[in-house]
Amino acid sequence: MSIRATRRRTVAVVLAGGTGQRIGLSIPKQLLKIAGKPILEHTLQIFEDAPDIDDIVVLMTPSHVAEAEAIVARAGLRKVSCVLAGGGTRSETTNIAIRAVSERLDGGTDCNLLFHDAVRPLLSQHVVKECVTALERYSAVDVAIPSSDTVIVTRTHGEDGEFITDVPDRARLRRGQTPQGFWLSTIREAYEHAAADPFFQATDDCSVVVKYLPEVPVHVVIGDEYNMKVTQPVDVFIADKLFQLASTTAPAPGDDAFYRDRLAGRTVIVFGGSYGIGADIARTAEGYGARVHALGRSTTGTHVENPDHVEEAFARAYAETGRIDFVVNTAGVLRIGRLDETDNATIREALEVNYLAPVNIARTAYKYLAETGGQLLLFTSSSYTRGRAEYSLYSSTKAAMVNLTQALSDEWAEDGIRVNCVNPERTATPMRTKAFGAEPDGSLLSSQEVARRSLDVLLSGMTGHVIDVRRQDPTAAPDSAFESALSQVLSTSEDQSV
Repeated sequence: MSIRATRRRTVAVVLAGGTGQRIGLSIPKQLLKIAGKPILEHTLQIFEDAPDIDDIVVLMTPSHVAEAEAIVARAGLRKVSCVLAGGGTRSETTNIAIRAVSERLDGGTDCNLLFHDAVRPLLSQHVVKECVTALERYSAVDVAIPSSDTVIVTRTHGEDGEFITDVPDRARLRRGQTPQGFWLSTIREAYEHAAADPFFQATDDCSVVVKYLPEVPVHVVIGDEYNMKVTQPVDVFIADKLFQLASTTAPAPGDDAFYRDRLAGRTVIVFGGSYGIGADIARTAEGYGARVHALGRSTTGTHVENPDHVEEAFARAYAETGRIDFVVNTAGVLRIGRLDETDNATIREALEVNYLAPVNIARTAYKYLAETGGQLLLFTSSSYTRGRAEYSLYSSTKAAMVNLTQALSDEWAEDGIRVNCVNPERTATPMRTKAFGAEPDGSLLSSQEVARRSLDVLLSGMTGHVIDVRRQDPTAAPDSAFESALSQVLSTSEDQSV
């Protein structure tokens, strides 16, 4: 299919030709799973979600093209138009992409190309937008950040090792990242000149423009420190931790017709549905025509820590409606105090209600959600990012909910089951009032607002996410995984509870 446009289209070219040898892997590093998904999938999702990206072309290690195609199909990435086998070098792979895009253009039509390393899965939407905006004025754009380290130039003297020969001014040094953006006509011309040079070598595409089209200015867009490249074994650990801590915002809310269309006739089971967020989710979903089973200790006598009670609740709901589409667990207990002063009964209660119960709910829910391609929604709190004094039991079990979400979303992906976890800001619930007493008006998020945002998550196609629900406009939330993680780690606010 040819590329037609009334404006300059932007094609993201994801370079996934690495082999993983430097990390010591038997598979390409872009296929390594981080936070439950292959690195390649995380990276492709960035461009899938970017409003300024019209098309995605993937250049994959030749022996693993099928795996990349399977990732695209499973994730439902509609912007990916093709997966091509990459070349033996970075420049060969770029040339393949240039030819492929050129062949799909009408006549002399031009477009933007954004070349991005597949193993940079933490790229922010802000940088993507800045690159596309810069390409409205410049035909070549690089992304770079200031060097925080002093860079030295060395020379090797035989067996004596290396010696410093120069210390460049750090103020003028930048560390290059991707994406690197170009007008197609510009990067194509640069590589045509490079092809005539028998000594041509290049590790990135901007250097080709700088060398062979010296009259073309290469504009620099300020990148992000967290736009890291997964190259060394330690990078895998760091990236995985950032994804573990990172959270996103709930999808944009719909109108009443949207909720009625997607909830009418559907079956929703809410554990912890007696009061607070769970009760509000149940009432709201029921108002849009869902068949809701709200279960709680004080209303239906359902003890989530009792596996028999959980199984009975599922069996009853299925017998009455013939389907189960959404399962929500908001049940939890908050016990504050020093661990060494906590009795066995309190420890047992915290572990059974906050950890074992969600595990049993998930295990029981599997066969029902597999029938409908439904979703399991769990809840965590800001405690999951950093254990706090006197919150050891609560913090550790809430961290477990994040790991459980990410693991199950991966395990159940092929069965079409989505699993997500909501992380609400401090919320006005009876459990919180019992723990902290009355708090100033306006300092807490309402449980009704959390319930609404939770429904937005339930009705979305997302899976494996930790979703922040905050009082401010969701569009003002952190733009990147790193910023989100950092805000969680540095947060000094009191623990919220559901």
